[in-house]
Amino acid sequence: MKILILTHRVPFPQNGGYAIVVCNTIKGLVALGHKVSLVALNAQKYNGNPQEVTDDLLTKINYTSYNIDISISMLDGLVNLITKKSNDIDRYYDAEFEKLLIRELRQTAYDIIQFEGLFVTPYLAAIRKHSRAKLVYRSHNIEHQVWERLAQQKSDLFKKWYLRMLARRVKDYELQQLNKVDAIAVFTTEDKNTILSYGTSIPVEIFPVGIDLTQYQPDFEKTEFPSLFFLGSLDWLPNREGIEWFIDHFHKDLTDGDLRVKFYVAGHNIPERFDDYEVMGKIFIQGEVDDAFEFVNSKAIMIVPLLSGGGMRVKIVEGMAMQKCIISTSIGAEGINFENGTNIIIANDQDEFYNAIERCITDEEYCRTIGTNARKLVEQQHNVNAVTHDLAQFYEKLTPFYQG
Repeated sequence: MKILILTHRVPFPQNGGYAIVVCNTIKGLVALGHKVSLVALNAQKYNGNPQEVTDDLLTKINYTSYNIDISISMLDGLVNLITKKSNDIDRYYDAEFEKLLIRELRQTAYDIIQFEGLFVTPYLAAIRKHSRAKLVYRSHNIEHQVWERLAQQKSDLFKKWYLRMLARRVKDYELQQLNKVDAIAVFTTEDKNTILSYGTSIPVEIFPVGIDLTQYQPDFEKTEFPSLFFLGSLDWLPNREGIEWFIDHFHKDLTDGDLRVKFYVAGHNIPERFDDYEVMGKIFIQGEVDDAFEFVNSKAIMIVPLLSGGGMRVKIVEGMAMQKCIISTSIGAEGINFENGTNIIIANDQDEFYNAIERCITDEEYCRTIGTNARKLVEQQHNVNAVTHDLAQFYEKLTPFYQG
């Protein structure tokens, strides 16, 4: 099949969940013999760089990127308050990029065009007009649900109102798009059930996050025990909200209390104000690390204090593959077929997190057992080869008469 993948950001380097999922999907499809093209918006916010690809993926696909400015001015923000549109999505529309897409569609007769997330759907109408391909929407999150959950966590009445307004606008737009495509791919049962509850009449199928397990080889001789760590991009608001909640609630316990363990925070786009959280020898704000695998391998216990968000957290799947003992909220672990206390530890409030951390930092064997079971789960359900094979079969059912 000829498959076009459309993304709202360049998935290089693979330093976040979105990029990892996109690249793993492309690698899997190429390995199955399909011809893949990638057309990506290169937003200034993300500064993607294909030169940082560590393998020969770009030699195996047709790749095009287009620079776009997605910043929102003060005037845009004010206009947004009095209109019914959502700047969060509209800022990804660019007329010149649409023309580039149309030229691409005239040159190549694709069988499948996959929209990676809601932010590329502003181009759906133009693509439908100029292509006979089957259009697949891959929902990385139920986008309006992310804003709704963020609003629930706010005590400031204006922020709560504003986030709820954004959630309503995104929901209106999101629901309009669902039946404009030919099929929807989701990562979790929760997201499938949510989409079906809106009366969606097209096929909706679950394909969990898939990773290349050969890349995840833990070396326990290099692991500091005990140690806590968080790894994630803080330009995604649910991540920032979650880690701020955790540090605010546990800063004293980690620095002056009974939780005698070092805590490391890493990821890109960490605000400078996070430096104020650092305490020499106890809390380390490291920013973006050169080698995420090496960083994860060197630490023992992963925390995912996610209070909002949706979809499946790639970092948890990766942490499981590295045999990490993971302490997560229920929201953070959504979509993963975990067994609490067996292959992950679920903690949904301050007391549960405290008890889980206290148990883990004093019982290395317990942590090792959780991590070993986590790896087994990933091997069974998140092998990228199996996931991509199922996705390709889904494509073929949509296009039974495609010309290979």
